[in-house]
Amino acid sequence: MKQIVAGIIAHVDAGKTTLSEVLLYRSGTLRQLGRVDNGDAFLDTDTLEKQRGITIFSHQANLQYNDINLTLLDTPGHVDFATQTEQVLSVLDYAILVVSATDGVQGYTRTLWRLLDRYHVPTMLFVNKMDAPGTDGEQLLKQIQQTLSPGCVAFNTLGATTACDSQPILSAATVEEIAMQNDEVLADYLETGALSDETVRQMIQRREVFPCYFGAALKLDGVDALMAGLDYWTKPQSTSTDFGARVFKITHDDQGERLTWVRMTGGELHPKDIVLDDQKVNQLRIYNGTKYATTPVLTAGAVGTITGLTGTRPGQGLGSAASGLSPAMQPVLTYALDSQAEELHACLTALRQLEDEDPQLHVTWSEPLQELRVQVMGTIQLEVLQQILKDRFQLSVQFGTGSILYQETITKAVEGVGHFEPLRHYAEVHLLLTPAPRGSGLQFTTDCSLEVLGRNWQHQVVSTLQAKTQLGVLIGAPLTDVKVTLVSGRASNVHSVGGDFREATWRALRQGLMMLKQRGDCQLLEPWYRFRLEVGQEQVGRAMTDIQRMNGQFDAPVANTSVATDGTDLTTITGTAPVAAMQDYSQTVRAYTHGQGQLECIVDGYRPCHNEMAVVAKAEYVPTADLENTPDSVFCAHGAGYPVAWDQVPEMAHVPYVYSDTELAHFKAPSK
Repeated sequence: MKQIVAGIIAHVDAGKTTLSEVLLYRSGTLRQLGRVDNGDAFLDTDTLEKQRGITIFSHQANLQYNDINLTLLDTPGHVDFATQTEQVLSVLDYAILVVSATDGVQGYTRTLWRLLDRYHVPTMLFVNKMDAPGTDGEQLLKQIQQTLSPGCVAFNTLGATTACDSQPILSAATVEEIAMQNDEVLADYLETGALSDETVRQMIQRREVFPCYFGAALKLDGVDALMAGLDYWTKPQSTSTDFGARVFKITHDDQGERLTWVRMTGGELHPKDIVLDDQKVNQLRIYNGTKYATTPVLTAGAVGTITGLTGTRPGQGLGSAASGLSPAMQPVLTYALDSQAEELHACLTALRQLEDEDPQLHVTWSEPLQELRVQVMGTIQLEVLQQILKDRFQLSVQFGTGSILYQETITKAVEGVGHFEPLRHYAEVHLLLTPAPRGSGLQFTTDCSLEVLGRNWQHQVVSTLQAKTQLGVLIGAPLTDVKVTLVSGRASNVHSVGGDFREATWRALRQGLMMLKQRGDCQLLEPWYRFRLEVGQEQVGRAMTDIQRMNGQFDAPVANTSVATDGTDLTTITGTAPVAAMQDYSQTVRAYTHGQGQLECIVDGYRPCHNEMAVVAKAEYVPTADLENTPDSVFCAHGAGYPVAWDQVPEMAHVPYVYSDTELAHFKAPSK
């Protein structure tokens, strides 16, 4: 049997877990059909999930159907738990994206689509809740094609079922629509009048075609067609003979045992095998819901858990497997823990374990402030975090008011210089800092002759830049969207050691940033939401005034309306607004619409801060007083080292500048 790992992803309340339940039931894995709203769904096993009626953690289930051995990974649907969903994407053969027929393609659905594209995951769609009154399959398909991809093609009759043992048969119109997604395939189709099933499989695997199935999972409608499609149209990934595995999740079982969840990409894994830093595998498990069975071997393509490993992290490659991409979904809010002093150590220990499971929590401890902080996506995640601390660790804690996670960037180029020369030490580093495209993060490279600076010193500079989070000089927020290039430097054959270049590198970066700040060329960035607001027609004026006051921006006016539960016509307004201004607006919307309005917010990345001067003034950050990130240099004279302020370093530097001010002006900031 071919082995396929498929993830089920969706916007919250689209029916994703219900579909998982029905797939397990129709395959014979479950004898009785559970329901999310009854709290007895096979995959929503956590107490918190049952209480809230949503998926919070990813879960695994296994089923067999015809010629396919299918591992299902059910993922959270709420945007606050998007990091849990993203962790899973790197190990999938295919994804099943569930779209609610009553809601259509929502904001978070588009976010998930971009993530699927980022991880190159072949995708099938299941349009759920087609039994709801007023649904129009043709219009839904048109919306999906316009907002997601023209390659989304209906593979079943809208709302129809397919017998479990049948071979999917595509209509002539469907075959023609598939062929149109690739010019070469279309030319061959027009010449021969035929399109082979293998060609269709390859187009699906290349993300040129996205089969769409329509139905109602709760009524078992359309599910058999989806199952037949998974069986017939999927292709297993190629695997290697060498051991390889990718970590996608870290959890702890009821006994506190640390579990490393992996997808095998090649070879075999056995208990007692050494896989990481001389660490041995204790036990191999294969989970199915909450239950697991131990196994003597994990083979290529399988999903399993390993006990006995420490230090593993989601996205990490083991053996021959390469590590995955850095997560695209990042938290935008930070909260300080309100707790008694005697509880802080216990809270820190508990949060470190939870950070081990979800690295995006970014737990930080400030010794001077005696303050413990966590980073989260939103208030729902914060509430769940409080409940986990109470249930798992018996810690009742509260969090203070949330604050925004800002970032900093630059708008023009500069050459920064760092010099470190206490007695019997020597290093000078010149770094070119240039603006990079939005969302690109920090990029480190070299453009320096080996005759100027040896290979080992150049490697030391790049490694140093990657060794810690680099901070800006406006409020001390993380630096982003900057390309840092080593362009020159100098070492001493007698006195230079690696630590000297570490000090000189950090000082060079900060010195360049201070030069830019002096010229007004540093920029503060803040997270923005993409929002979708539904209000009554008589409340549109109030809503638009609120959004303008929040420095929000509107998309083109939207005329389409929906109907609230009391029969009121609702108007949809979409656009973008700063998280800082809109994060608490949902309560306001509920109040002035008397519970009928709805606000949906999705983080839409970072943009220039709308109130930079106020934020900088409030932060009262003094970059020259940040001794761990000083912009000043150290020179030597008369047998002793002495400090030199950052603005005096250019005239004191031993190595000539590589770029003139005129040349630096030619480095244009990329379009944001």
